[in-house]
Amino acid sequence: MAGFFCRGYGPVIWLIGSGGMLGTELSRVFAEAGMAYTGTDLEVDITQGASLEDFAEQRGPFRWIVNCAAYTAVDKAEEEAALCRRLNADGPAHIAALAGKTGGTLIHISTDYVFNGKGIYSGDPPERRPYREDDPPDPIGIYGRTKWEGERKVLEGTERAYIIRTAWLYGRYGKNFVTTMLDLMRKRDRLSVVRDQRGSPTWARNLAEVITAFIARGEEGRAVPYGIYHYSNQGDISWFEFAQRIYARGRDLGILTGDCRVIPCTSDEYPSRVKRPGYSVLDKTRLKEALGITIPEWDRSLEAFLKIIRGTDA
Repeated sequence: MAGFFCRGYGPVIWLIGSGGMLGTELSRVFAEAGMAYTGTDLEVDITQGASLEDFAEQRGPFRWIVNCAAYTAVDKAEEEAALCRRLNADGPAHIAALAGKTGGTLIHISTDYVFNGKGIYSGDPPERRPYREDDPPDPIGIYGRTKWEGERKVLEGTERAYIIRTAWLYGRYGKNFVTTMLDLMRKRDRLSVVRDQRGSPTWARNLAEVITAFIARGEEGRAVPYGIYHYSNQGDISWFEFAQRIYARGRDLGILTGDCRVIPCTSDEYPSRVKRPGYSVLDKTRLKEALGITIPEWDRSLEAFLKIIRGTDA
């Protein structure tokens, strides 16, 4: 893939939140694809429109703005609601306003937490199906409510926006379920994991490649329609089943050497300040048809990730 540059203006892409798990992964994927970008993290305050405008004036204009910045501490959000709202709602509003003003295209990352996790039932007899982009949001906590508010503000601020909702994200560059499980499995001989929450694990690398595909299509003059899209790896499991697979493959690959028994428990038995969605499976049909891609199965992506972990630890 050829590198993309604005004539006389430098990088085409502004990656906001480049120091986080997804942002760091995106930085690597952009570099590998030869895509010119500039990344910012805490040095640009997304809650201040003037801070964003100053940076864009100095380093832009940018044809693409990718926003990976967010407040993601789900439990702590209940205590820090104002800060959570500034980062998840006010920040995206400022970014969208800037994109609308400068004519850039915004890619904003959102979450399955905009839904209540009860699922949507259809058919006769009724069966639960994955959430579609047009299903009504109904968040159950501060984190989910502020992310949904951020989505609305993005769509109000610019017509040139893609919102990508994802779920159960893990990767190399931040705290997440897979690396946490591996760490605990090295330290303990017994581990309880909830069995009544179901979703689709998502490797940050795969999501970064999808974001890159959106940009590449746009730069090639084949942009897909603006709006909301869902992305996670294919298939669905419970957290308990996910932990079981992490342990089994971790042992097979030599990442884990000790014994650890993974035990199922219910959400009620697991201490948490905020209720998590019981069902987080997202329908990816719209994205697959728009980009013409096949989405990797969750177990294959986990396998690839664990082999990278093994190589890093070796």
